[in-house]
This record gives sequence, C-alpha cells and structure tokens, in this order.
Amino acid sequence: MTSLNAFLALAHVIASLLVTAHVLLHNRDVRAAIGWIGVAWLSPAIGPFLYYAFGINRVTRRALRLPMPSPRRGARGQHRGPDTSAADREMVGERLPDQIATIAAVAAKVTELPLLPGNRVDLLESGDRAYPVMLEAIENARTCIAVMSYIFRADEVGAAFIDALARARARGVEVRAIVDGIGGGYLWSPAVRRLHAAGIPVGRFMHFVLPWRMPFLNMRSHKKVLVIDGALGFTGGLNLGNENTRILHRRRQVRDVHFRIEGPAVSQLMLTFAEDWFFTRREVLDDPMWWPDIPSAGNVMARGVSSGPDDRLGELESVMAVAVCEARHRIRIVSPYFLPDQRLASALLLAALRGVEVQLVIPERSDHPVLDWAMRSHLEEFLQVGIACHLTPPPFDHSKLITVDGAWSLLGSANWDVRSLRLNFEFNVECYGEETAAVIDRLIDSKIARSKTLSARELSSRRAPIRFRDAATRLMLPYL
Repeated sequence: MTSLNAFLALAHVIASLLVTAHVLLHNRDVRAAIGWIGVAWLSPAIGPFLYYAFGINRVTRRALRLPMPSPRRGARGQHRGPDTSAADREMVGERLPDQIATIAAVAAKVTELPLLPGNRVDLLESGDRAYPVMLEAIENARTCIAVMSYIFRADEVGAAFIDALARARARGVEVRAIVDGIGGGYLWSPAVRRLHAAGIPVGRFMHFVLPWRMPFLNMRSHKKVLVIDGALGFTGGLNLGNENTRILHRRRQVRDVHFRIEGPAVSQLMLTFAEDWFFTRREVLDDPMWWPDIPSAGNVMARGVSSGPDDRLGELESVMAVAVCEARHRIRIVSPYFLPDQRLASALLLAALRGVEVQLVIPERSDHPVLDWAMRSHLEEFLQVGIACHLTPPPFDHSKLITVDGAWSLLGSANWDVRSLRLNFEFNVECYGEETAAVIDRLIDSKIARSKTLSARELSSRRAPIRFRDAATRLMLPYL
C-alpha cells in the first residue's frame, strides 16, 4: 500500500507539473491560468483530467482560402491582403461621427474583412414573422441554398424547413446544411436523419463519438445563417423550432429576432458558411453559383464578424469593446444572458462613469435559473454607477442586439457572456448608419416600455442566503 500511495503521489505531481507547464505556455488569461494551476494541484487525479477535458483549446482550424478567381472569390478571398482600415474609416467618416469611423477602422483590422456599402437590412421579429419569409426564399431558390443552425428540430417548424429544402433539392438546387453537434442533438438528431433521407448533404459541427475527441464537446457552433443563391441572406438569433412561434408553442415561447439581408454583405454570410462547411465536410464550395456578383440593394454599410475559439485576437470581443469605448452618448444592449468578462465589464463601467447613458435589457427570467443567479450578482456593480437595467417579462427574450450613439449596431447570434465570446463559434453583422440603428432602437424602446427597472436597492435587499448563492454561482462565470 505504501508503494502504491507513493506511485499515486508521484503521478499526481507529474500530471500537475505538466498542466502547469502547459498553462504557463499557452494560457494568456492570468486569472484562468491561476485557476487551472490551482485545480490541477489541489484536486488529485480529477484536476489534471478536468484541464485536459475543458481547459485546452484544441481548435487549430486554419482560415479557408477559397481558390477562385476574383471577383468570385467570396468576401475574404477577394478582400484579404491590404489593410482596409483607412479606407473604411474614410468611408464611414464621410457620413457619420468620428467615433463611429474609429469602430470601423478597428473592426477592419481584427476581422480582416472590408466594410461593404449598398445593403438592405430588414428586421423580422419572432419566428411567426421570420419563418414564412425564410421558407418563401427557399421555395424561390434557383441555384443554391446554404443553411446552418445551432438547433434544428424535427417538429412542425423544422419539418417545414426540411420539406422545403427537399423540394429545392428535387428541382435541381444545390443544398448544404450544417447542424451543431450538440445543439442539434448529440446522441439522436431526427432532423439530421431526415435531411440525410432527403438526399441533402449535411454536416454535424464538432460532433465526435471517439473518447479522445470528447474535449471538443465544450465548443459549439452557435451560428444561425441562411443564404439563398449566394445573394440573399438571413441571420440573427432564431434557431429552427416550434418554441420560436406563438402559435405552435404558446406555453414556453421564446421571443427572438432575425434579419433579412440583401446586398454585397451577403457574401460574408456565405463566407462563414463555406469555412465551416470545409471544416466539417472538407468540401470547397468554389462553384461560381455560391459567389455571384451582388448588386447594391440599399444604403446600409455592413460587415460580417465571424468569431470562435480559434481567433487570434478575439474578433467579436474586440469589436464590442471598441464600440463601448468609443461611445459618446448612449449604449443599448439586449441580451438573454449578461455575464461579460472583466474586459467588457470594465469598458461599460468606464463608459457610464464618463457620462455615457448605458441601458441593459435582459429577461426577468431566462431559461436557465443558474444563469439568472449569476447575473443578479454580476449586475450589482453596474447599477451602482448608474447603468439602467430593464427586465423584460415572459416569454423569454432571446434577442441579441447592440446600438451605439444611434449610428452603429450589431446583430447576430452572440450573447454577452464568456461562452459566446470564448468558446462558441458565432456570427454577427455590424451595421453603420442611422437607418438600421433606428429600427433596432425602436424595437428596444418597445421592450423597455413593457419592462420593469431593476434597482440597486432591490439587489442589495436580497436575503443573505440568496446573495451567497448568487455570488457563488458568479464564480462559475468562465464556464457558464
């Protein structure tokens, strides 16, 4: 027994030393690094295993360079290379304030994508409004359809989309579909089975059954993208399921928004799909039908922001941070989960302290009580500096929206939490100009009108056991 104990102790020391060395060399977040080293040393056997399972970013996916002649090389293939930040700043600065032009310049550098003028962006509030428009677009598709969704159910809504995609496939339209390996059902995915049965090529993002690939399960594609004929796009927060409709799911309805996009920026929606399709199925979508010349359709300047744990700079978080730091008058944030890390939290606090009006709109109750507990504790420091927090009543509001100074807006799939900014693959679209910001601000106004305002006194008056529970839950912020 003594020799066995000595062997186990030596194994623990070696494993902990290996974890420590790996953390020191590869983890740039000081707090996370200290946490993982502590877990490794203080939790014999299980600590190193937890780090192996959840602490290592194994995603080494390289950006796809589509081998196509210009101009049919898609957004990234066509425009990567020379820094476009100066051109973007100049284009935005001709019509909008200097701080908005600065956001454009920084976003150009971190995304390596150009800001594209000539777009039209239409708000589609709720699945009841969005799904019929999306299904009509699928029915009218002539050449190709690309669809990806975090959740793709086989209920009435999912079946309607599967049937529409199957009809498109039958009439000769090329169809590709991506469903997340977890959100689409890990052990059993009826929607994927039905897509396969209809002859539709489908990829399951990050879906692994081999034990040594299990650590990837903590990384998910949270994107929601539909591209028709390479020239009409839809993106936002809507998954494909009955819960997003009032008619089919009255008892546990989810309120959400989606956007219909026309114009050159659709090529960047197609780009994020093409990269993920190559990653999932190793097929290059290089046929010209996926990359048509797209004419101007409106007055909105827009850019796609694709992000994930393989980012070099944390693209989405960088864009959000510079938008908050550059705000001069008002920041409005709508998110189902509000658990920003210290970087974004500090930027918001400083914005409020320098006199910027900051408004948060979050659900009174989310679909995860544990997240509600953590959010209540997290909100105390924001309310103390005068940031307004509005709680929307049921049904659960899953919308993700940001506007800054009535001239910049961000829409898409990402929440204000560490999971969306560090672990998930997300896709968002930033829009420059008063047109889109005004539409989103009107929607936010309507949400605030039916909300109640959370006060600092209300938070501080919580019973001690509740405050301890919430504070303890907040410590799990990097993993929620």
